[in-house]
Amino acid sequence: MIRGLYTSGWSLMANSKKLDVISNNLANASTNAYKKDTVVFESFPNVLTRRLNDTMSKLNPSGIAGEMQLGSDVGEIYTYYTQGQLQKTNNNLDMSLKNSDNAFFTIGVPGQNGEMREYFTRDGAFVLNSNNQLVTKDGYPVLGENGPITLEGSEFSVTNDGIVVQNGEAVDRLRIREFTDLKTLRKHGSNLVGRTDQTEEREFSGVVVQGQLEQSNVNVVREMIDMISVMRLYESSQKLLQMQDGTLEKTVNEVGAVR
Repeated sequence: MIRGLYTSGWSLMANSKKLDVISNNLANASTNAYKKDTVVFESFPNVLTRRLNDTMSKLNPSGIAGEMQLGSDVGEIYTYYTQGQLQKTNNNLDMSLKNSDNAFFTIGVPGQNGEMREYFTRDGAFVLNSNNQLVTKDGYPVLGENGPITLEGSEFSVTNDGIVVQNGEAVDRLRIREFTDLKTLRKHGSNLVGRTDQTEEREFSGVVVQGQLEQSNVNVVREMIDMISVMRLYESSQKLLQMQDGTLEKTVNEVGAVR
């Protein structure tokens, strides 16, 4: 009976985590280039259980009562990096990456020591700051091959391979990174991802599109269906937990009182 309590309780925690992930997906359904997450469950390893008071017993000196299986556990949070639909905006500052799910714009984020650290995003909704630098909506500079990109107003063009042209001259080239294995990337908030020690790069194989923005790849209808399913599973586990707790209470208060 105690095993059932643990199993039901673990199921509540696992489904609660999945519900959090789905809620986050729905909250970012309108966020430019947001990539949806999903929970991957794995079989929880069996746990060897022992009875503490039986370790000195001659009948069962080991105290082993058997194995307990807690069902499924959250194995990982997997991110789908598939490209979202492109929406035309006719704004020169808006850019998107096409024909490559593995490519990202490079963003410079100041570290604690003042050094500029590279992070990456698919969100190309850029703006100009007071210094005429191309930046994200959070104020982080968009990096080119020569560092932050400085422009003279919003009248400029970008070629398919990322060269920024203004007044007939090449200002810089967008520092676009393309990675071989996206599973090695980690989300860092503000629609940014960062590399790890296992991240490897390859040559950019897509094209840069100016005047268009990539939309989120979240399917709202699918996420709502998943949310309803998870809530039903959560309620079922909750009822099982309450039922087992009630049975245990009855056993202790009534059966234990019989002489």
